[in-house]
This record gives sequence, C-alpha cells and structure tokens, in this order.
Amino acid sequence: MLFVLVHGADVQDRNGAPALLKAIRHRFPWLRHIFADGGYAGEKLRAALHGQGGWTLNTIKRPDTPQGFEVLPRRWMVEQTFAWLGSCRRLAKDWEKTTASSTA
Repeated sequence: MLFVLVHGADVQDRNGAPALLKAIRHRFPWLRHIFADGGYAGEKLRAALHGQGGWTLNTIKRPDTPQGFEVLPRRWMVEQTFAWLGSCRRLAKDWEKTTASSTA
C-alpha cells in the first residue's frame, strides 16, 4: 500500500480516485502504471488523470459472458491486500468518528 486517503461514504471510489492520485503524484514520481478495478472504468476518471502526469490506467474488468471461474490478471494483488487488512483485528470494525482519526 502506497498511500491512504479516507473520505466519506457518500463519495464514490471513482470520484475519490483523482484526489488520491494527486496526493501521491509528488511522493512517487516514478509511478507510471495504475491498475484499477472495474468500478473505476469510465471516461470521467480518465479525463481527471489527463493532466496529472504520464500515467497509463489499466482497468481490469470481468468478461461480459463469464464461463465459470476465471482468474483475472492483477486481481490477486487487490484480493491479497484486502486479506492482509482483514487479518488485522483493529481494522475489522471501524468505530472512528472522523476521517482524520480513521486515517491515523
């Protein structure tokens, strides 16, 4: 995990992504490729990234007609990160009142 940005539940992931990428732009200037889940698909995010740097956005989506279980490329990294975070009992329930406290 490179960076954490916590926002309210009323902000959709796709809408919060430009703020996150803007925050990491100067911390990790060598970052060139971004792998995103299917929820980040769409022109709105691509347009927001257009002036932010020389990044390429690869959206990994499920096929339209699934044929049983299929391994999606790079999806294991997302699932492994969620597994690591889920194994921490402190993160199992988030009772924080503010986003600043939750980020800390």
